[in-house]
Amino acid sequence: MAEKKEPLFEQFPATSYQEWRAKVEADLKGADFDKKLVWRTNEGFNLQPVYRLEDIEGFETTNSLPGEYPYVRGTRNDNDWLTRQEIIADSADKANEIAREVLEKGVTSLGFRIAEPTKEEISTLLEGIDICKVEINFACCQRKAKALVENLVEYIKEKGAEKCFRGSVDFNPLRRAFKHGGEIPADMAETAKDMIALAADVPALRVIAVDSVVLSDNGSYIAQELGYALAWGADWLTVLTDAGLDVDQVANRIKFNMGVSSNFFMELSKFRAARMLWAQIVKQYSPATEDACKMMVHAATSRFNQTIYDAHVNLLRSQTESMSAALAGVDSITTTPFDAPYKTPDTFSERIARNQQYLLKEESHLDKVVDPAGGSYYVETLTVSIAREAWKLFLDVEENGGFFKLVAEGKVQDAVNESCKKRHTDVARRKEILLGTNQYPNVNEMAADKIEIKEGCTCSCAAEKGEHALCGKRAASDFEELRLATEAAANRPKVFMLTIGNLAMRLARAQFSTNFFGCAGYEIIDNLGFNTVQEGVDAALAKEADIIVLCSSDDEYATLAPEAYKYLDGRAEFVVAGAPACAEDLKAVGITDFIHVRCNVLDTLREFNSKLLK
Repeated sequence: MAEKKEPLFEQFPATSYQEWRAKVEADLKGADFDKKLVWRTNEGFNLQPVYRLEDIEGFETTNSLPGEYPYVRGTRNDNDWLTRQEIIADSADKANEIAREVLEKGVTSLGFRIAEPTKEEISTLLEGIDICKVEINFACCQRKAKALVENLVEYIKEKGAEKCFRGSVDFNPLRRAFKHGGEIPADMAETAKDMIALAADVPALRVIAVDSVVLSDNGSYIAQELGYALAWGADWLTVLTDAGLDVDQVANRIKFNMGVSSNFFMELSKFRAARMLWAQIVKQYSPATEDACKMMVHAATSRFNQTIYDAHVNLLRSQTESMSAALAGVDSITTTPFDAPYKTPDTFSERIARNQQYLLKEESHLDKVVDPAGGSYYVETLTVSIAREAWKLFLDVEENGGFFKLVAEGKVQDAVNESCKKRHTDVARRKEILLGTNQYPNVNEMAADKIEIKEGCTCSCAAEKGEHALCGKRAASDFEELRLATEAAANRPKVFMLTIGNLAMRLARAQFSTNFFGCAGYEIIDNLGFNTVQEGVDAALAKEADIIVLCSSDDEYATLAPEAYKYLDGRAEFVVAGAPACAEDLKAVGITDFIHVRCNVLDTLREFNSKLLK
């Protein structure tokens, strides 16, 4: 007779949230629970330090299975997403050569940029490629999108691949309004209607794009990108059904191209919320089948948070981003190569980008489980919270005339630019960390020689491009500008750490100051410590230091800082590391520069650059 095993957890009493909370508050020793442990997100809601079963009771997100309406858990019964690579080449022949090569290396989706969408050009691009076995995606000048669809469909029919072809044409007539401001094309609805008619015999050809990736890459917040994407898609449904098409005809031709930032769980939840909300939007148009409510999503890892300095950290960012998208059950993923901010990706960086997805499939087996995050108290709560914030924005857009109207007026661009500005400020103050750029920089790295392409439009040039152009400025751009200026200067500033007094405090503050000034690419000279400030100042001047940073404890600053400042007598810039209680007394003797965690690092370094660079 088999031995009966006693359930282990039945031996322990259940613990209520109130009991857990009381224990935590006791451990906090009087500190405020909400200030210490509750996180206020950029999306406008709070995150708790722990979630329990009772937190998700009543959530409808837990009441469906993968492949079932409203598709919060996925539109498929598998998680075998497509690995997409964008083909970059100077000619159709070269693009075809690259495409055929990467198909042999596991790629299952191709992205082509086509200049002249003639049938001959399409034939050259797709020569030797089985279009029934690989997804084919095209982007071209928007004025030529209709011709592209017409010639592509003709090519597909010649190959007899109408029923097996999968792919898309990136028709986004708002692109110019995003990049340059101004009006949107008046005939875009008519063009979209014609393209849908041309693609009628190829069911899996998507010809209308909702490119919210452009919002993500320009600094939008997660719920903001989702809210605008939903409004964008809903406007297409409205204008095209008003033009006489059935909602099924329209919804089955829309493809969402969305960005993925490094906020792992938030991004994972965003895609789950996106499918759920889109299904509910389409449902309101009374489609003939629920299949029309399925959202097709392509995810592209972020360019906004990529950096030029310490560029291999981009691999860590894009790996977690790809993982978010994969676990969320998107249809296809482009992993942006790590060197994209400063050059055209080469064969090495493209291979690494492909391999990042293969690691998720072949070694981590993420393609073997559908919606593995489903049921997680945290993820389910995030999904609902993001959905609520995105829905608020969606309703606001609808109440103010719809997405197309707001883009034409520049209000969408202005809102995204405002988010971008806020994120740049957070990076400047190190509230948002870019490893290797605004925190823990490699002070000896030089990057000027590796930059082959220029940054896109910066905020300062937006006025030249149009009043309501998207900023187009990566989060790291301001710090990179500082470091590149340092590289170009005749004399690289030297920062000397005058470490003295309390051992723990001087080491901690020297490390903080090294990271602080390293963000501008200055040469850092650290020390083991000095017995007197005179000894330290003399050593600094012997090294021809431009900046001397006094690193000690708050209590010792009251006497050491005035003594060092007086002895230095203006022979170099003098900085105190920290914000001591005696700061006002120190300012009274002429000390004006203090660096601490509440500083705007970027603005402080800009001031030093203006003083020191020649």
